[in-house]
Amino acid sequence: MNTKMYVGNLSFDAAEEDLRDLFGAHGEVTEVFMPTDRDSGRPRGFAFVSMESADGMNAAIETLNGQEYMGRALIVNEAKPQVSNGGGGYRDRGNGGSGYRGAGRRDDNGYGRGGRGGRR
Repeated sequence: MNTKMYVGNLSFDAAEEDLRDLFGAHGEVTEVFMPTDRDSGRPRGFAFVSMESADGMNAAIETLNGQEYMGRALIVNEAKPQVSNGGGGYRDRGNGGSGYRGAGRRDDNGYGRGGRGGRR
């Protein structure tokens, strides 16, 4: 059973220990993950908190969703599994270009060079 929650609109000043204390009032916290920006290392303003039991998770969601914490109204709900859409990268890798059709100059009636089947 899923016991992971998404915590959004989180203050950039919040630390992992703050979240453990806040959510710990509703049950045992098993994990806290606070993503950071890869360039700056700063928090991104959201986190994922896992609880030991579904009862603890549901109590935390009911109590903390919409509650003001560190000057911001929290968004707390059950985390949904991430759906893979086939990965990132370019849309059309087979055309030998950048992968984005029409990314070049705008001639040919508004289409870029690759926009209508390549060069003529």
